[in-house]
Amino acid sequence: MLPKTDWAHLIPHAGTMCLLDAVQAWDERTIHATSAGHARSDHPLRGADGLHAVHLAEYGAQAMAVHGALRARAGGSEAMRPGRLVSLRDVQLFEEYVDRLDGHLDVHAECLYADDSGAQYAFRVEHRGRLLASGRAAVIHPAS
Repeated sequence: MLPKTDWAHLIPHAGTMCLLDAVQAWDERTIHATSAGHARSDHPLRGADGLHAVHLAEYGAQAMAVHGALRARAGGSEAMRPGRLVSLRDVQLFEEYVDRLDGHLDVHAECLYADDSGAQYAFRVEHRGRLLASGRAAVIHPAS
């Protein structure tokens, strides 16, 4: 397990917008992260009715960012590399609001393709083994 203090400096998400708490496991293609902050009343994405499941795509995107950063670090780079989320595809939501769920969320992402200009991932977010959201996302890395 890798706590947030191990990798948070490698991604552009900071403060309360760093939604993941820990990386449970990762390898060259996949990452499994967890988060318990979805139930916080001060969650930065929470609306008047609660935290809508559409925001689980951001959890998937952050898992992508952490995975990319861990891969880069394994290759010798500790530099944070900003990215832009440019596409969400095939997003499915199986719950309307998620802030009422107790415990933690399991966030999984699988790298489908990555190079220096960007990456594509499939993601899914689960709670106690039940699928809450899934989809695919693409990110680009703007030229410096």
